[in-house]
Amino acid sequence: MSAGPDTGGTDASRGEDGASLTEDASSAEHHASPAEDASGAEASAADDVPRAKGAVSAPGPDGRPRKVSRRFPLFTRDTARPEGGGRAAAGDAPAPARQWPLLSVSALIGLGLLLTAFDVFRVGTILVGVALIGGAVLRWALPDVGMLAVRSRFTDMVTYGVLGVAIVLLALMAQPKPVLEIPFLDDTLHYTI
Repeated sequence: MSAGPDTGGTDASRGEDGASLTEDASSAEHHASPAEDASGAEASAADDVPRAKGAVSAPGPDGRPRKVSRRFPLFTRDTARPEGGGRAAAGDAPAPARQWPLLSVSALIGLGLLLTAFDVFRVGTILVGVALIGGAVLRWALPDVGMLAVRSRFTDMVTYGVLGVAIVLLALMAQPKPVLEIPFLDDTLHYTI
């Protein structure tokens, strides 16, 4: 049994039972279709629908699926947009209006960092934390948030929310004159240093 021209006879071209996968893929591409006429000649519409069974990799140069390996591809060809990653405004709106959730969170974070740079540390870091909490609320409340969506809705909400709350709590506990004192955290800090 000879290996196909694309595989070069490597082990990756063989299935678990030792049979050549390229032969299976070529036989799977030519299924009988209802478009066949009485003489057995396939209609041109049947050639437009490539078919393959089992593990199929990205299509080859001819557009037909290739069955070569169950391993993940070395290079990712495309990714799915995260849930809620659609435009936050209509497509005919200008680019900033389509991404207003991300721009509003980024503007608040930028303002907080600017205040921190001008030595208004506590207010600036609280503003950064509030911006992240606002990002979590936007991610929960809006169906489409544009590029503010990074992963799934739940993952984004938890990430933005936990980071925002942690930044706000640390800003409130910062020295000198902390606004919030949590005794066990203070003891933990003294014992670790």
